[in-house]
Amino acid sequence: MSVPVFDRARFEEARARIAGSLHRTPLLRSRTLSGVAGAPVYLKCENLQKTGSFKVRGALHRLLRLSEEEREHGVVTISAGNAAQALAWAGQTAGVPVVVVMPESASRAKVEASRGYGAEVVLHGDAREAFARAHALAGERGLRFVHPFDDEEVVAGHGSCALEIMEELPDVGSIVVPVGGGGLVSAVAAAAAAVRPGVAVWGVEPEGADAMRRSLEAGAAVHLDSMRTVADGLAAPMAGVLNYALVAAHARGVVTVSDQQIVEAMRLLLERTKLLAEPAGAAGLAALLAGRIPLPGDAPVVVVVSGGNVDLETLARLVSAGES
Repeated sequence: MSVPVFDRARFEEARARIAGSLHRTPLLRSRTLSGVAGAPVYLKCENLQKTGSFKVRGALHRLLRLSEEEREHGVVTISAGNAAQALAWAGQTAGVPVVVVMPESASRAKVEASRGYGAEVVLHGDAREAFARAHALAGERGLRFVHPFDDEEVVAGHGSCALEIMEELPDVGSIVVPVGGGGLVSAVAAAAAAVRPGVAVWGVEPEGADAMRRSLEAGAAVHLDSMRTVADGLAAPMAGVLNYALVAAHARGVVTVSDQQIVEAMRLLLERTKLLAEPAGAAGLAALLAGRIPLPGDAPVVVVVSGGNVDLETLARLVSAGES
């Protein structure tokens, strides 16, 4: 595919459209994590963003770029939870009707949160079947299908996260980003390349849902036959085509971590930094602590804590498992 142009101006324009509605999330230094990593470690706290994840950045920008006809008819998406909540909130904010199709295994808390933000929620099958159902609903009801990650305007909106990091920490050396379908990591990598090309952007996937890593090996975006990971927010059944192209062009690479490493990082965040991260949000720290991220000297590294939407029952189970 021909890769769209993502220059600094495009990311700045996207940020200007959404800035008045979203939080500028904090960038916090952790002395404990810095000591473990051997370099200054900062946490970009997207778990404190509206709806509890970075997803609202791209979701709101996508809806603000719809035509009047599309806004009137409404949109449909598919998500295990965070993109569903984000688009539901964005629809409420922008005045656009939203339908979200979620796998039947989706977290009840995320289902209810999506409904609470005003979306119509349809529970259907597994992740692959939910994608198919969302496309079917788009045709049946005249809705605009909004891809949760493989979309230019979604990527442009997510780039605002990287702009904030580079403004607040001009000497950042590396940015570590959790990867599901690739929406955030592709945006961060493209924005870093446009603003500060020397910044090394690394993606992190669970071992049981490594579509982007496999895509880089194959030289094209791939689909997975199955996904198995505690990090439901990273269990996309494929890498986005656009996202893959941007990651291949601008990121340093993608590494994988085990579910156990993710849970240990999640627990450490809660105990030592008092930050609640869902498993997906802790994946970047898991890779850093496991030594999977090559650090250039003592330059600061930013770990994006991408989300914090975990229900109390799941939290208790995971933390208890981490103690055994």
